[in-house]
Amino acid sequence: MRTPPAHVAPPDRARKRRRLARTTLAAAVVAALGGSAIYIAGAQAEEVAVPGQVQAEAFAAQSGAQTESTGDTDGGRHVGWLADGDWLRYDNVSITGADLTARVAALNTTGGTVELHLGTQNGQLLASFPIASTGGWQKWTTVTAKASSVPAGAQTVFAVLKSIGTADFVNLNWFTFGPATATTPSASTTPSASSAPSSSPSASPSGAPAGGGWVPVDQARWSRELAAFNAITPKAVPAGTTRVPEFHTDCDLANSAPDDPIVLPGLAGASHMHTFFGPRVDAFTTTDKLLSSTTTCNAPGDLSAYWVPELRKDGKPVPMKSFRVYYGSRVKDPSTVKPFPPGLRVVEGDAKKQVDTPKNAGSNQFWCAGSAEIGRSADGNWPVCAPGGNLIFQLVFKDCWDGKNIDSPDHKSHMGDPVNGVCTGKYPVAVPDLSFMVNYQSLGGDGLSLASGKPSSMHGDFMNAWEPDHLGALVKSCLNQNAKCGVEPTFAGG
Repeated sequence: MRTPPAHVAPPDRARKRRRLARTTLAAAVVAALGGSAIYIAGAQAEEVAVPGQVQAEAFAAQSGAQTESTGDTDGGRHVGWLADGDWLRYDNVSITGADLTARVAALNTTGGTVELHLGTQNGQLLASFPIASTGGWQKWTTVTAKASSVPAGAQTVFAVLKSIGTADFVNLNWFTFGPATATTPSASTTPSASSAPSSSPSASPSGAPAGGGWVPVDQARWSRELAAFNAITPKAVPAGTTRVPEFHTDCDLANSAPDDPIVLPGLAGASHMHTFFGPRVDAFTTTDKLLSSTTTCNAPGDLSAYWVPELRKDGKPVPMKSFRVYYGSRVKDPSTVKPFPPGLRVVEGDAKKQVDTPKNAGSNQFWCAGSAEIGRSADGNWPVCAPGGNLIFQLVFKDCWDGKNIDSPDHKSHMGDPVNGVCTGKYPVAVPDLSFMVNYQSLGGDGLSLASGKPSSMHGDFMNAWEPDHLGALVKSCLNQNAKCGVEPTFAGG
């Protein structure tokens, strides 16, 4: 039985399809090339292969997109949350004819177009699909377009979303780039002959920028690091130590830039403005580059990169007061926690979520540290803090890993939450639980905005570049022994 589609339009027309809570993607999506079709497996068992199709979720990179279960006839998943300016990139596409099609659904009367460009977002226009309301977000129809040319060889194709409105306006399920032939259109997500993400190492998973697809862990390197971790003798926990699995790192501001090497690798200036902590970061940052860099973080061995969207007051950056990352555990048995795999990249939060967050909204809440909240901004989204306090946000990451991939198409689906306090099922490996504590030199109030929009769009990125011996010692002595530490496994300064 197909999983019922989760995408339902809320009644508030201003929000359109921005939901108050997002469902974490629990299913892996992998492109498996077979014969004359691309088969997207892992979302539902009954999804079908159709010759000549490129599934929309087989993108190599994206901006603004999310995938979810589909109610269309071929099952699987589709891509949604698509608004003006969003885009999807497909690599190694063979265009076999001028007659192109796209499978779409929409419940936005404004409509728009899906433009296909060659090479870059602003490259040669291949074709445009007109998008009008189909009567529902799961009311699917096939639209057609004529290619301006039929270029030979493998192409990079960008699907660029255009609309005069600001709300999401289309769901995409698949494209065809001409008739089906033996040389099928393909996309650059990790190919595999099975229905699960491949666990075989890529040539350089830790050094290559994330491209938006599944990135398998280097299993040989991970096995070596696990063996070294298992051989560590933990330090004895002194009497009087607080029995909480925890250590932390404190970082100063490294730089600010409109870059995102996880979501938009190699595309300088393509992102909203981010505030980076740890090493200096740009669009071309990789784990290997981080490991040879200097850092603003004070935990020995921590060369990881952390970032959040820039906070602004009347359009100007708000100064940082402090940035601390707590490493802890939410599982019942913290002795099961392992270090992060080499090259892990994770995004937490939703930069596309633009909903109001009044007091006690329950999520995406900024709050006052060190003093009481004495009011709200005129729009209700920001607290006003009493003197002596400051504006703060806490962002908690998922801490169960799939054991196979260091990145995924949405940069989230390789991570999950514990179930009844245990990492199990598709996410069997317990890793440290990250918690960003982002403190600003601000008392809150009017005039505030994130570079990504409303407070609900707050999100964070983590690119693991811990030196394995340092991280292993902290995990073994502090987390595994349920003991509170500071920046080193000395049970002091926590």
